[in-house]
Amino acid sequence: MLVAERYEKIVQLVNERGSIRVTELSELCNVTEETIRRDLDRLEAAGRLRRSHGGAVSVKDSPYQQAEIPYAEREIQHAEEKRRIAEAAVSRIQPGDRILLDASTTAWYMAQSLPDLPLTVLTNSIKVAMELASKEKIEVICTGGLLARRSLSYVGPLAERSLDAYHVDKLFFSCKGVHPERGVSESNELQARVKQKMIGIADQVVLLADASKFGVQAFTHVADWRDVDAVVSDTGLSADAIAALRDKSISVTTV
Repeated sequence: MLVAERYEKIVQLVNERGSIRVTELSELCNVTEETIRRDLDRLEAAGRLRRSHGGAVSVKDSPYQQAEIPYAEREIQHAEEKRRIAEAAVSRIQPGDRILLDASTTAWYMAQSLPDLPLTVLTNSIKVAMELASKEKIEVICTGGLLARRSLSYVGPLAERSLDAYHVDKLFFSCKGVHPERGVSESNELQARVKQKMIGIADQVVLLADASKFGVQAFTHVADWRDVDAVVSDTGLSADAIAALRDKSISVTTV
């Protein structure tokens, strides 16, 4: 069996069964378990399945790759609130900062508002990188990775590994859901895993979330409140939500 044929057989088996173990794939494909593990790594990097402990699970029609709302549609949702949040977030940036922007539309509004200061900006967003391309004093670094077309962002193992090479002063990121007890969540696990990596390399973590996201529990957990230093939201955020965050020693700004 050719390598390409084995890849297709593995993906077919995983999709048919939902999940399968390395030992079983080794027997069915008549290769060593070590070979199967390498195959699974490559197939995960290509976005065709997800590695799990001892095997792999399907990403076909699953919440792991739940369809994201197209960027153009997200861009106009709560646009005025996002612009105000973005401008408030920009005021936290100082010349010489090393900052990290995720692929949210609010981060893109931040890129629009950023003055041309000496900064280093790391991002997994094509839109953010393009927005900053004309600002000569800002050094822009993109993660690379698997292109998520709807969000115009890089995700997957390559994007996650590239983040390991960096350390930043401040992370500005958004999400799909903000729950008072369960923390921050995303609808898509690939996005969630990249954001978890981002949080791990930042000295200060700033969550940008308009009021509509509060009280929402999305599919995949991203972060607990102990991982977040500050929240920037809009004036629609309830007094109870603000008090709950401040009780957790989180700085809250509403604009």
